[in-house]
Order: sequence, then structure tokens, then C-alpha cells
Amino acid sequence: MGCDGGTIPKRHELVKGPKKVEKVDKNAELAAKWKYCALSQEKLRRPIVACELGRLYNKDAIIEYLLDKTAERPNAEAVAHIRGIKDIKELNLTDNPEWEGERRNTKGDRYEDIHCGMFICPVVGLEMNGKHRFCYLQTCGCVFSDRALKEVKTEICHKCGDPFQNEDVIVLNGTKEEVEKLREKMEVRHAKAKPKKSKKSKAAETVSTPSESKDETQPPQVDVAGSDSLQNGGESSQSAVAGPSGSSSPSKGTKRSIQHMTEKSEAFKSLFTTHSSAKRTKDQTSNWVTHTPYHF
Repeated sequence: MGCDGGTIPKRHELVKGPKKVEKVDKNAELAAKWKYCALSQEKLRRPIVACELGRLYNKDAIIEYLLDKTAERPNAEAVAHIRGIKDIKELNLTDNPEWEGERRNTKGDRYEDIHCGMFICPVVGLEMNGKHRFCYLQTCGCVFSDRALKEVKTEICHKCGDPFQNEDVIVLNGTKEEVEKLREKMEVRHAKAKPKKSKKSKAAETVSTPSESKDETQPPQVDVAGSDSLQNGGESSQSAVAGPSGSSSPSKGTKRSIQHMTEKSEAFKSLFTTHSSAKRTKDQTSNWVTHTPYHF
């Protein structure tokens, strides 16, 4: 059937050759990286944050991910290295004055520049659309083009004036090789941060142990006074009770009861059997109970 009516089929219609490899549109790929969140795939809107690998996210999407990591997300692998809010940095971006937003071509009667970026470099003025290499400083979060950092070499931020080092410069949406280098730096940074925490914990333990040993070595005064009073039948020697100057009274041989000591509190005196609360009347005592019972 077919081929009637004088039709002449061509070779590519009869012979099936190898399938052509589908090529990704570069413009669409750049727009996905520089205009959309790497986690939620929504359009980037302030506040915008970046991770240590140079990927761009919406801050609210990252917070939702950190609050509930068990939820299924299509791009969960892109944020697997983010453990907390300290692993991201809020970016200090410079708005593009030529950016008119989404309503710039609602009628469709004018040319739409798909390469127009929302932000620009504050030094050189290049648009952050993926055609130019951009970096951000991990210390302050300011974003600059790589050309600006190379032309104006300084150790102070061009926008806010905070000092930075070469290790603080992180490339945004870099190549696979640059991402691997950033991942190695991130792992080294995390490895250095772990010993600091252990040192702090050890220091806290060393501070707590001497205080505990001191408390154990110093016996409480209540037990000493109580043992003296029980051994002496509710009385303690006058030499044990020294004044504020540390000198004892002149009559060393005389003894007096704790209940007559004015410097002792009433709560302390009630601990001993010589206190009035420990004495009972004749109605409370019985014939078969031994002398000075502690129960009724």
C-alpha cells in the first residue's frame, strides 16, 4: 500500500538511520541557572542566597527544606550538602536599571531581550545573565564579575569595604571542574571546624571538674556542727565557734549549748535534739518508749 499517485519516496523516508542526539538549548540552560531557584525551580526573588558550591536559591525554599528534610523534592540532590542556615550566604546584589520585569513585553509588539539580567556588577556594569563569570564574597555576600576582581585588585570589598581573602571568593554557577574544587574546599573547611568544637567541649570539661573537686573536698559546716553536737550531747566547744577575727573566747574550758548561740539561725538550731521542738510533753510520752525517742 502507499506510493500511489506517482509519489517518489526518498532514502531518509525508507531507511532509518541513527537517532540524532538532542542538544540542550544554551539560552534555556543559562536561564534555568541564573533566573530560577536550583531547589524549587521557581523564579529567583529577593532574598536570594548561595551555597558554598555557587548555586542560587530562594531563601524561603531553603528554610522550608531545612525545616522538613523528609519531604520529597525533585531536586533534593542539589541541597544535600546544606546542613544548616550557616552553610548558605545571603547575597548583596545590585539591581539592573534596564530590567523592566515580566510586564515589559505584554503586548508582544517589541523585541524581548532574553539575555537581559535582573542584576549587574556594581564595578564594571556587566549583566549577570550567564554569559559573564560572576563571583560572590563569602564574608559579606557582595556579588561582582570576575573581570572586576581581576582589573581592580584589592583585599577590600568594592561595595561595602569589608576585608576578604582569595579563599573567600566563590564562583557562581561554575563549570564541573570549578564545582569539584569548591566541594574539596568545603570539605576541608568542615574538617577544620570539627576540632574547634571538640576543643571547646574539652575546655568546658576542664573548667567544670576543678569546681566539682573543690566542692567535694570542702565538707559542709552543717555536718561538722551536727557531729560535734551529737558527740557532746547537744553542746559544742567554744573554741569551735570562732568570731569573725578567728580568735576564740578567753574561757577555753567552758562549754555552752548551740541553742544559746546568737550567731546561729533558728533553722540551724532546730536540727539538734536540744531544740524546743524536739522536746515532748508528758502526754506525748509513754511508759514503754525508750529515752529521747524520735517517733511518736
